[in-house]
Amino acid sequence: MRIKQEYDLREIAGEYIVVIQGQLDADMTRVIALNESGAWLWEELSGKDFSPQQAAELLCSRYEVEADTALSDAEKWIETLEKCGAIEA
Repeated sequence: MRIKQEYDLREIAGEYIVVIQGQLDADMTRVIALNESGAWLWEELSGKDFSPQQAAELLCSRYEVEADTALSDAEKWIETLEKCGAIEA
């Protein structure tokens, strides 16, 4: 899977927001807000093919978290992005 190229991460007033590039009439009811670790994952994985396990390994390398917890968090992060259409297979 990979993050779709037309989506972009922006930091606005200290908040991390995912936006669709070039779309003037964005549906603001479907804004994707990410926390710091979610934004970091986005930046690390943007433009690359990845699996939930690879995202979890990144979390383990940066944060003091157990592998099972990191995998669960990575899966939730991916699920959130999939629901908003920001991930492609």
